[in-house]
Amino acid sequence: MGSIGFSLHSPFSSLLLCSAPHSTRNPRKPKPFSKFTPKMALATPTSFGFSSLLETFTVNVQRAENRPLNVPLTAPFTIATSRLERVENVAVRVELSNGCVGWGETPILPFVTAEDQHTAMVKAKEACEFLLRSPAMTLGSVLGEIGGILPGHEFASVRAGVEMALIDAVCMSIGVPLWRLFGGASNTITTDITIPIVSAAEAATLASKYREEGFKTLKLKVGKNLNSDIEVLRAIRAVHPDCYFILDANEGYNSNEAIQVLDKLHEVGVSPLLFEQPVHRDDWKGLGNVYHVAKDKYGVSVAADESCRSLADVKKIVEENLADVINIKLAKVGVVRALEIIEVAKAAGLNLMIGGMVETRLAMGFAGHLAAGMGCFKFVDLDTPLLLSEDPVLEGYEEMLEAMVDFCTGTILLDETFEFIDHNSIRHCKRTVNNCLAD
Repeated sequence: MGSIGFSLHSPFSSLLLCSAPHSTRNPRKPKPFSKFTPKMALATPTSFGFSSLLETFTVNVQRAENRPLNVPLTAPFTIATSRLERVENVAVRVELSNGCVGWGETPILPFVTAEDQHTAMVKAKEACEFLLRSPAMTLGSVLGEIGGILPGHEFASVRAGVEMALIDAVCMSIGVPLWRLFGGASNTITTDITIPIVSAAEAATLASKYREEGFKTLKLKVGKNLNSDIEVLRAIRAVHPDCYFILDANEGYNSNEAIQVLDKLHEVGVSPLLFEQPVHRDDWKGLGNVYHVAKDKYGVSVAADESCRSLADVKKIVEENLADVINIKLAKVGVVRALEIIEVAKAAGLNLMIGGMVETRLAMGFAGHLAAGMGCFKFVDLDTPLLLSEDPVLEGYEEMLEAMVDFCTGTILLDETFEFIDHNSIRHCKRTVNNCLAD
């Protein structure tokens, strides 16, 4: 099967979040479209960059609003520390005085994000009210003010949603796609696909399905029961023998259990590409123990995810040599702080991963642009829109079958490749959207 990619609509396409969500299970009929290769997309460089826009672009907000973004899942999403029955996020819409609109999303994942939906709604409204009463100011100044209103990890997810919407609106204003704004390294990225904590039989069924759809890298949620996790891994290996594994324990193991998993996998000839957050976020000694055994004995990288929620955390990981991969999630630290963390991690020689909570194409599209544009992420985990039984996001990027020249709107992640065509940002709409956010 050819790989499926994603392209962007033209700047004149619209994106709506509607009370009657658009289902991803019935995509519209593909329409002819000329294939746009990465080489072609990168042929015309731009002088616009995020750093320069911070001081040169003046933001004047004429409308800002937030509403719940509630979407059903195809099945409960279970990890070691949480179980999500449905997405209950918050969408943010910002309209500038020039009529350009930006969208952002605040994801809510219990026990992972600090905010629940109610808190996120209250704080997002506070930020929107600030934007409405503020005079025109530079993009850098307004992002700094938002950082003050929504400080630290406590409100990081809300901060990320507001920052996304502002930056998106600015991109729309200057006619530059987000991936170019963040460096223009590429318009293509490749993502894994996640299997949550399920029975061995269910995991095997999912693995078979993903194998047929072309996925080569499976990210497995583990950490609740060591023996069950080993059974699941063996069951998946039986039906998808050529797949690559990423293990994500979401803090579920202690260091001894995490090392046992690696030992048992080695016995059956399985070596994961990456072991993500094997121990509790505050177990720095345990994280270091697992990292050194994984790297020195088995050549397996270890990623800090929940343990990396601030710039100070990254510096501690670097100074004490506790992991060799940092997982960047915009909902953990916000967009601005994520860019700072990326630079520190790169300077220290750490590898980077980009991931998400459980988001729609709003937040995943933004993260995809950032990853493609910066071109510095070794591991990409931006598959969560596939977990949704309905898609409230109309337009935006499109799936593209690489073996064909047809484009199709609606479905999110049926394979591993995004392609961002050189039009504009992922969620733009020229038209005013009134009361169209999902209730």
